[in-house]
Amino acid sequence: MRQILLASSIGLIVALFGTPLAIRLLVRRGYGQLIRDDGPTSHHTKRGTPTMGGGVIIVGTLLGYAGAHLVTWRPVTVSGLLVLFLMAGLGFVGFLDDYIKVAKQRSLGLRAWAKLTGQMLVAVTFAVLAMNFPDGQGSTPASTEISFIRDTGIVLGAVFFVVWAYIMIAGTSNGVNLTDGLDGLATGTSVMVFGSYVLIGIWQFSQNCAREVATTNCYEVRDPLDLAVVAAAIMGACFGFLWWNASPAKIFMGDTGSLALGGALAGLAILSRTELLLILVGGLFVLIALSVIVQVGFFKLTRKRIFRMAPLQHHFELVGWGEVTIVIRFWIIAGLLVALGLGVFYAEWVTGAGT
Repeated sequence: MRQILLASSIGLIVALFGTPLAIRLLVRRGYGQLIRDDGPTSHHTKRGTPTMGGGVIIVGTLLGYAGAHLVTWRPVTVSGLLVLFLMAGLGFVGFLDDYIKVAKQRSLGLRAWAKLTGQMLVAVTFAVLAMNFPDGQGSTPASTEISFIRDTGIVLGAVFFVVWAYIMIAGTSNGVNLTDGLDGLATGTSVMVFGSYVLIGIWQFSQNCAREVATTNCYEVRDPLDLAVVAAAIMGACFGFLWWNASPAKIFMGDTGSLALGGALAGLAILSRTELLLILVGGLFVLIALSVIVQVGFFKLTRKRIFRMAPLQHHFELVGWGEVTIVIRFWIIAGLLVALGLGVFYAEWVTGAGT
């Protein structure tokens, strides 16, 4: 467990003390956030705030993971490296998007097709690699079955698994991206969600089928403890970044951070066999993404809007709620959904539903 403490601590320290350095560098280069004219007018005061801060979260995560393994002299695992690859790959796509915004001084970065293509290349590469590299027992990092708390028995096969993985990765990364609209909202929510995956990984390790003390209700997850180390490094990095990202934000994570965090979250869910549980654990991201889907769909059908503005947090801004009030209340909702997801996860083990 020293690895988990080390990973989270190193990630926290790197992000906490590295973010102000990033702020000064970004300000010097003039890499400030552009604000869309069709958004809430209160956001215009944020114009020029440094963006692309998600790079600090990625660096903090990578150093946290590497440092934990170097100090404990434990070998890295394929599962851990795959999640980090997914995080860094999508972070690079987000960085290109952010860079184009600030370099060309426009509120839209990469063209939609280019952004989706980048996400697809990274997601498909991750999915294909996750079906390979079997260990001594023939277990690969990912399973081609759909999972809830463990594999459900619904086999997709290799091709449909890649499609399913892409849908999950694209949906989750865009869900975090849509949530990142208010100071600290996505970062604080990510702390709780990744924290839950630290607990899930630890529990799956203690009840893993590969251990001598395995029970009849054990988990067939390839590298659960190392997945917990990755989640801990991300959680710590998000904690450190939140110090500077909380209202009034001194820096934004940008698409660099939101796509990276969403990708890492999907990767953890896929490799820990908790794909559908992610709907509960990451429930706030799901609700905010659904608000956009419902708004767009309803408007196309009726030419009317359900919300004053989507994503959902901007609706409450236009209703009159203060930004800090919205963020705190959404954090409460996120925390309750995380607790519900963990409760369902533990209840399934207690009742022996997986046997």
